Amino acid sequence: MQIQAPKGTKDVLPQDSYKWQYVESTIRELCRLYGISEIRTPVIEHTELFLRGVGDTTDIVQKEMYTFKDKGDRSITLKPEGTAGVVRAFLENRLFNEPMPQKMFYLNSPVFRYEKPQAGRLREHHQFGVELFGSPSHEADAEIMLLALELLKRLGLTDLELRINSIGCGKCRKDYNTALRSYLESHIDDMCQTCRSRLDRNPMRIIDCKEEKCRIICKGAPRTIDFLCDDCKAHFDGLKRDLDACGMKYTIDTDIVRGLDYYTGPVFEIVSNNIGSQGTVCGGGRYNDLVGELGGQPLPAVGFGLGLERLLLVMENTSAIFPEPPRVKVYFAATGDEARLLAFDLARQLREKGIPAEFDHMNRSIKAQFKYANKIGAQYTVVIGDDELNDGAANIKNMMDGIENMVKLDEIVDFFTE
Repeated sequence: MQIQAPKGTKDVLPQDSYKWQYVESTIRELCRLYGISEIRTPVIEHTELFLRGVGDTTDIVQKEMYTFKDKGDRSITLKPEGTAGVVRAFLENRLFNEPMPQKMFYLNSPVFRYEKPQAGRLREHHQFGVELFGSPSHEADAEIMLLALELLKRLGLTDLELRINSIGCGKCRKDYNTALRSYLESHIDDMCQTCRSRLDRNPMRIIDCKEEKCRIICKGAPRTIDFLCDDCKAHFDGLKRDLDACGMKYTIDTDIVRGLDYYTGPVFEIVSNNIGSQGTVCGGGRYNDLVGELGGQPLPAVGFGLGLERLLLVMENTSAIFPEPPRVKVYFAATGDEARLLAFDLARQLREKGIPAEFDHMNRSIKAQFKYANKIGAQYTVVIGDDELNDGAANIKNMMDGIENMVKLDEIVDFFTE
């Protein structure tokens, strides 16, 4: 039986990897402009990190985490999201002693969730995320949202919608949870089993349930935005002023609560209309309590994450234009041992000069080598055989326009470098 990749995983093949590299290079350049440095955290973490950070009543913790015991009987979890690991690294490496704000991004970070594979979302997928620590200002929230929108704009996406909400802090969340619990208690018999268990412990998680019957119930539920304390309301109003000042269009969507317990205050999603009902490309918000929850001194923070698979899917379904895949500039077609040896060395010399060059490794005929050169899109072909060795010169053909040049063998490298 042929071995296959596990369900919910996907290979990135050589003919597609250039698309990933294009997105990654665009991300790195944009983060450079925003003064954001890269952080890399382990794929595995102690399970407690996600129980305390993400929340034990979330779908991720209850249904989706890949958790196992290692040989030391420690509970280990494959990373299901990026923020908790970054906060752990922030605390463990005492980055709170550095000047604030601390701004960092992670890229192509693998995350693992056991869920039904769907468009752009796999059991193993890869995320780009940005985290900003230390600033309580609404300008920090706005900057994070603008960065995400600017990235998508640079990648050629247009049919996007920024949706924002505020889910309040611990102070105003108490009054909201009381009102929400009161509303939901009258519908408890119609809820899914998971949401019934959440009613007393964390009723706001019910709003994030994907079960259709629970979604219908929640349409009439109280909204967080109506219970904001004065500080949360002022912060949210300031965020809206910042977005208005930048000419950034947005919609207030009171259904957004995000699927992770660490969020406080403003939250947001960027939605595409090009990948069906599961259209969220990017999501994030403020999480002022998470650093304290994980053992540090209270510190404000805000960030976002997006799945690269989903982003690429949106790009492929829209008018976004990818650059041309990289091509070999020079292909050496050679016959005979001495000619092959020379072609092999010339390819090496061109690569040392930064020029992509290729040489036949399959002992094909000259005719077959030309076909291969066409297939890989080589810009030039150089034919070397016994005649060329005797004459001390080889024919160089431009495969784009058909122009040919006879060049001395010892001047081939200079021909291309000049």
